[in-house]
Amino acid sequence: MIAAPASGSGKTTLMLGLLRALADEGVAVQPFKSGPDYIDPAFHRAACGRDSYNLDSWAMPGALLDSLAAMAGDADMALAEASMGLFDGVATPGQSGSGAGAELARRFGWPVVLVLDVGGQAQSAAATALGFARYDPGVTIAGVILNRVASARHERLARAGMAAVGIDVLGALPRDASLRLPERHLGLVQAGEHPDLDARIAAHAAFVRAHVDLVALRARAAGGIAHAAPTRLVPPAQRIALARDAAFSFTYPHLLAGWRAAGATLLPFSPLADEPPAHDADLVWLPGGYPELHAGKIAAATRCLGALRDHATTRPVHGECGGYMVLGEALVDATGQSHRMAGLLGMVTSHAQRRLHLGYRRASLARALGGYAPGTALAGHEFHYSSILAQPDPPLAAVTDSDGAVVAETGSARGRVTGSFFHLIAAAER
Repeated sequence: MIAAPASGSGKTTLMLGLLRALADEGVAVQPFKSGPDYIDPAFHRAACGRDSYNLDSWAMPGALLDSLAAMAGDADMALAEASMGLFDGVATPGQSGSGAGAELARRFGWPVVLVLDVGGQAQSAAATALGFARYDPGVTIAGVILNRVASARHERLARAGMAAVGIDVLGALPRDASLRLPERHLGLVQAGEHPDLDARIAAHAAFVRAHVDLVALRARAAGGIAHAAPTRLVPPAQRIALARDAAFSFTYPHLLAGWRAAGATLLPFSPLADEPPAHDADLVWLPGGYPELHAGKIAAATRCLGALRDHATTRPVHGECGGYMVLGEALVDATGQSHRMAGLLGMVTSHAQRRLHLGYRRASLARALGGYAPGTALAGHEFHYSSILAQPDPPLAAVTDSDGAVVAETGSARGRVTGSFFHLIAAAER
């Protein structure tokens, strides 16, 4: 596991470089991402050619975690990117834990390589590393990689501090602002939006090869994991028309694989290309993404929006976050311009009035969501900046956060149409 004391320490830069550098050497690397995140796994896949699976101990039951970790069974090596700081999680445990990366490392016996930003310090960084090494006896710190090293002297002093406390240094990355990837309010700009993504990842790989001891890093990996077939996850329908394009890209690979394993058929379509959903689909599912960046084009996709309205007269339609906004009456973009949406729900949302909504969510359905019956409990997360200006429809679910506090964003339902700001991760234990 690639982890750090805090966000912004350089985990993603290192992770992408390691994935590509190892793949270039012929190593089959299975990537994972700790916690809820749609964007980093897409970069992982671009770096090494394999789908990256999210592992989330708050939202996922143990059996699902184990089956997803076992996707590394046919790989030479697994590499997991932690979120935030290694031990950071929520106060109230969920299905398998608090969501901290350390819980996954402990559960699967994965050694941790700690990325340390040593800017503004030298030997003192060893005190941080020693604290992490001793904090949880069940978590093994296999070594550290120093990041943002200013000079050869700076590196020498930082290495001396690590040697004094018996912690191995597996690499030292000098400061290099050119390797920064552009960011947006949900994190990095999506992988598919970079015209030069492969060249950027290749540059990360060259940087890592030059400054990290890949042989020593591989030698510290733990033993393998037995291969397992994907867990069957109850799908919301058997034939699912799934919106997939630059505006609707937030789908978790484990959900899609689990639905397919249960016999569901996924039928992709692109609202941005004004494609209608498959006419014989049992359910239309609009995932999240960045529809606010394409609101004008979506509003002009009259063929697609008309097909959504036709579908909703006889069969269910569901939207998550961005998809939810598109099912509403209107979407106000960041400039304040209002765009007419599908009008299947009465909701009006605005990106001109930004407010962060963030955190784990547990939802108990008050109304059916496709094939999920009322009373079904779902675990997921919410992460958006949009504000609701109007929401006249009945609530879809009773929603609480990770501490059990009631959340006002309940989703909404009208006829066969449903939508929510929470992104589904897994069915929750009651």
